[in-house]
Order: sequence, then C-alpha cells, then structure tokens
Amino acid sequence: MALIKPRFEGSPLEAPEAFRKALGVWFSKDGKDFPWRRTSDPYAILVSEMMLQQTRVATVLGKGYYTRFLAEFPDVGALAAADDTRLLKAWEGLGYYRRARMLRDAASAVLDIHRGVFPSGEKELLALPGIGPYTAAALLSFSFGKPSALVDGNVSRVLSRLMDDPATIDSAATIKQHRKWALSLCNSEDPRRHHYAMMELGQTICRPGSPLCEMCPVTRFCKAREPENLPVKKKAPAVTKITEYAIWCRDATGRILLHCESGSRRKGLWKLPLRSAESCSALKMIFDTTYPITRYKVHLKVHEAETEPPANGEEWIAPERLGSLPVAAPFRKALNRLLSDF
Repeated sequence: MALIKPRFEGSPLEAPEAFRKALGVWFSKDGKDFPWRRTSDPYAILVSEMMLQQTRVATVLGKGYYTRFLAEFPDVGALAAADDTRLLKAWEGLGYYRRARMLRDAASAVLDIHRGVFPSGEKELLALPGIGPYTAAALLSFSFGKPSALVDGNVSRVLSRLMDDPATIDSAATIKQHRKWALSLCNSEDPRRHHYAMMELGQTICRPGSPLCEMCPVTRFCKAREPENLPVKKKAPAVTKITEYAIWCRDATGRILLHCESGSRRKGLWKLPLRSAESCSALKMIFDTTYPITRYKVHLKVHEAETEPPANGEEWIAPERLGSLPVAAPFRKALNRLLSDF
C-alpha cells in the first residue's frame, strides 16, 4: 500500500519560525523524558552522548548503564583517576570499548587543560580527545544553550526528507550540507529544546522505512514525494561470517583459565582463551552462540579442555573474582551458562 503523504506547502528554510513553532509545540506535548534531558551538566551530557553512539536509547536506559556509570564516576576527576578495570567494568555490555577510554581521555584533558571546567567554545571542545563535530554541537546546545549544527542519524534522515535530498547521506558533501541546514533551522532562543525535538522526530515519527507522515507536526514543510525511499545510503559492506574456538578449562581448585585482551579493540577485557579449529576438533563442544561486531557475524564455539599451563596473557581466575572483572558480553554469557552447568 502506497504511503499517503499530506500536501507540501513550503520549505522550512523559507518559513523557519513557523517550522520551529510547529516542532516545538509537538515536542512540548509528546517529547520523552530522558535523564540527560534534565541536566545541563556538560560532563553528564558527554557521558550520555558517548554511550548513545552505536547504542540504542532503550539499552542505555533499560539496563541502567547511564545511571550506574555516573554513580561510579560522578565527575571528571573521578573518571580521570579510574583504572582500566573499573572503567571497562562500568562500561561492560555497551561494546565499542574505545568510547570509554576516549571519554576518560576527555575528562583528563578537561581536568589538566581547563582546570576541571568544560570549555564552552566549539574550537576548544573539538580539541578534546574523542569529541568530533556532532558531540561538540551537542555540548554547545545542550550544556551551554548556544545554536549549533547538530546532526545525528535521526536528524539527517529528517533533513533528507524535508528537503527531498537524493544525495548519498554518508558523503562528506552531504554531511556538510546537512550541518548547514541544521544550523539555519536551529532556534537560537532555545537550541537545546529544538535539537532534542529534531532528534525525537527522527526517532519516533520520521523513522527509518515508512515514516508516520500523517502524524508528523511538520509534514507541511516536507518536500519529499517518496519519503520511504530516503535517505539514500551507500551500500553497506557485506557481513563476513567467522568462527571463534574457545576452551573451557578448570584446574583442581575450580579456577577458570581466562585470557586478558591486549589488542586495541578490547584491551583490558577478559575472555575464554581462543584456540585454533584444529586443536579443538577432537574436543567436546559445550556451548555456542553468535554475536555481531562491526561488519562481522561471529560464531563462538566453546570446547571442554583438559587442564593446561597458561599461555601468554592467560591466568587462572577464581570464580568469585569474575564479578569484578570486565568481560565482553558474548564471553560473559558463556561464562554464566558454563558456571551453572559445570
């Protein structure tokens, strides 16, 4: 069934005040109440923005990551002083652990360079580790009440449809254009509320696939004739399937053999030791699961193994220590299941 879209009356760029008013009235009535929307503290907002990169709001809120992290590290000083174990444990389950380290690096820079006070200028914010144009724009508006060119995936989708923009959304030229449009449309009197409204519009009404045009508060400003076909994206890279072979090995005292990662992606995280397919071929498989990571779909197979000496980076860990160690989600799932079964 074809999407029935209300009539287009004019570009929001030609009537920005009317556009902002319609958007604002809708958001005042239907906007969601998230904890980071109740504060202007740049540290708390930076934590939320870092967490929400690559992670859904429902996950960040539903599993309590945001509130737990702020309880563990209430300010830049506490975060800057955190060691890897505490930091990664607080981030466990969110994935993309580099975000946690960049967040700590930014806290250290605010402490060392700005005496613990977040800068309020775009140039100074962009100079902080891990802060790019989007995060700087979020801090400018949400913390300091300044107009900014805030464009995330939801806002970009809204802009593509409002302007009936067929340009590939992932290109540098399109990103630049969308930032220009976002700044032009931004309500300078209340940029915080405006940007939250734009983001929520993309999350709830101007959603991926078939948008709810008949419910949209700014539909008369939307030029798109076939909004379900926008935005245009580059072809996603093919998903590569790989298999990981891990071992479940316990010593006479019940300790578990684990490996501490040293690579850049999961440095400091613990997991079951990995082995070659050949070395596991004669072993009994006792657990398996699949999980996605970037462009890979990983099939993790765990095999029961005889006690063996720890290799480089491996250590015997008592079960009671597992709760305090940061463990990547797929391996935490495996450990929890295997501890209950064996």
